[in-house]
Amino acid sequence: MTTAPIPPTVDDLAAALDALRARVPLVQSLTNVVSANFLTNVLLAAGASNAHIDNVHEAAGFARIAGGVLINLGTPDDGTAAAFTLAAEAARDAGTPWVLDPVGVGGLPWRTGLAADLLPFRPTAIRGNASEVIALAGLGGDTRGVDSSDDPAAAVPAALALLAHADAVSASGPVDHLVGRDAAGATTGLRIGGGSALLPRVTSTGCALGALAAAYLAVAPTALIGLAAAHAHVAVAAEIADGNATGPGSFAVAFLDALYSVNADVLRVRARVEPVDIPAQA
Repeated sequence: MTTAPIPPTVDDLAAALDALRARVPLVQSLTNVVSANFLTNVLLAAGASNAHIDNVHEAAGFARIAGGVLINLGTPDDGTAAAFTLAAEAARDAGTPWVLDPVGVGGLPWRTGLAADLLPFRPTAIRGNASEVIALAGLGGDTRGVDSSDDPAAAVPAALALLAHADAVSASGPVDHLVGRDAAGATTGLRIGGGSALLPRVTSTGCALGALAAAYLAVAPTALIGLAAAHAHVAVAAEIADGNATGPGSFAVAFLDALYSVNADVLRVRARVEPVDIPAQA
């Protein structure tokens, strides 16, 4: 008899936040030059830490000992592309959870091929905007630079297809959509609301979400719980920051403060998490 899938609850996400604060996981970020500073501040504010190790001499060795790894395709070159492969292979072999953030995939052929080459190393989670997720799954998509022109709900079939390569997949937007497997291996999904219209007005918030996902994957019992906890933490913090900001500059500061102040109790009260019906053919 097949049992019904069990989507993560807010209590699961709150427990992951408590674990994050207790264990302070170290993330190895192979990320773009635009996001490195803000991403590091987000991790520190949320309760994790960061090491920006993206050279070919150290990427593999560090991936073996990090709590989690982020591979972000924002500004790749030949050197970092080689480091991506080394880190992904080492993370897979060592059992280190890692996140693929396919920035710009679909709109730029070289990095699209690079992302495709990384999929066989089985990212624990894939986090992108809706257009990137659709493009990575080979279902089309229309990326505009690093921006999305698709609704996250439209990316759910693509996200489900990508579960052939990963344990959890998310498509970010006004309402984030996530799919993954529960503890028994059944496919399930979530919608996570909240956030702020100012999030896309501050550079690197999406990249920082990918890094925070890598941190949560280091402490969560399943990839979907870890990915969802990162999304919920960001959404709640952004919503709080929105109420204290007058524009993008003050929002960026308030967002870091809110990431720091959000605790498990706040997450339980404010997180907007609901299950998504998964198509039967999936």
